[in-house]
Amino acid sequence: MNRNRKRTTVAVLATAGTLTAAQLGLAGTASAATASPQSTGCPINIVYPTRFYIDSNGWVTNGGLYFGIKSKTTESFKKVTFTVTNVKNIRFGTARPKGGKITHKTSKTVSVYTKTFKGKASLGFKVRTRLLNKNSYKVKFTLRGSGWNCAVDQGTWGV
Repeated sequence: MNRNRKRTTVAVLATAGTLTAAQLGLAGTASAATASPQSTGCPINIVYPTRFYIDSNGWVTNGGLYFGIKSKTTESFKKVTFTVTNVKNIRFGTARPKGGKITHKTSKTVSVYTKTFKGKASLGFKVRTRLLNKNSYKVKFTLRGSGWNCAVDQGTWGV
């Protein structure tokens, strides 16, 4: 079997509220993804990929990666913006929103916005993504809105 045609699997395991990396490898390569803890007291959870595949050119298969937020409460919040920004070795392509609209999109930043984020709802986007280095990449999460006690900086995801 041609080694260039094998896909690399990336996985993240969450245990006891702390995220730890697990390394899985195909074709002799291993990589892992991690996320920093989210702020306590914030009524949302950040949703990010736990497993994805990349092709031989570094593009994530199945249309890209999904990043989003999900409400843990029935309360509504106003003017919510969720932004994912490249920190290291990631480029974004076309983005498709879920639960809102894309308000900012470059090759390094994607933002999704909703005027009213209703309880138990989700907001996010799926974006075509290219990893420039499958062993070293990172994005930063930023969350803005009113009616909650969430920090703007929601941490990072990547290896």
